Amino acid sequence: MNLFFREIKAARRSLILWSIGICFMVVSGMAKYEGLSGTGQSLQQMISEMPKSLQAIMGTGTLDLSTAVGFYAILFTYLQLMAAIHAMMLGANIIAKEERDQTAEFLMAKPISRSQIITAKLSAALANVVIFNLVTLILSITMVSKFSKDGESLTDIYLLMAGMFMLQLIFLAAGSSIAAAGNKPKRAASVGTGILLISYILSLAIDLNENIKLLQYITPFKYFEAKRVVAGGVLDPVFVGLSAIIIIILITLTYVSFRKRDLSV
Repeated sequence: MNLFFREIKAARRSLILWSIGICFMVVSGMAKYEGLSGTGQSLQQMISEMPKSLQAIMGTGTLDLSTAVGFYAILFTYLQLMAAIHAMMLGANIIAKEERDQTAEFLMAKPISRSQIITAKLSAALANVVIFNLVTLILSITMVSKFSKDGESLTDIYLLMAGMFMLQLIFLAAGSSIAAAGNKPKRAASVGTGILLISYILSLAIDLNENIKLLQYITPFKYFEAKRVVAGGVLDPVFVGLSAIIIIILITLTYVSFRKRDLSV
């Protein structure tokens, strides 16, 4: 338990900074919606006149941009990316930092097993992810409610945030498994972030080329994309199940690899 609180304290500053960043994104994004909707121009028409490549990057799809929820769904694409990067770096650093900071010897001297160590670390990382997600959820509901019209439902916001939480767990587990299994854990954060960005770029490529649609199963950014969730009104059970399998496999890899690895002290 002491290790859990030690990890929470160590990640406190990073969590605050990332939370401030996500708050800025939500507030500034919805303020832009207010400004654009106040011009009297049709947002839907403005977007439809943009090149298809730009529409893919923005993730518009069939979204109704005249509504606050529809506009937020575009913003959500970038919130997802921020959340994924935070989770990936958190997962990698919480494992690798003992060797990076040369505190592994101190940690190994504790009368606890490696499984207990990794459990405490992952629990602290999960707590950070939950807090980050709740901050985003509360602020999103507040801002969308402020600009939404009568009759607009906020159910889609809760669904989007549930999808984002699953995405965060995938990349948290990916970051920790890369750090635990790799020969150079100090580079885990950069390697993991590189993989994440490749996955994000692939999701954009799929929007531009329907011929590679099957690749959507290997990029988590396609699992809970805003236009899919808002249009269907539900999280796709296939992608929910696939996400759960990926998380379980990566967490198992983290435990197995961490128990076997020789830590640099």
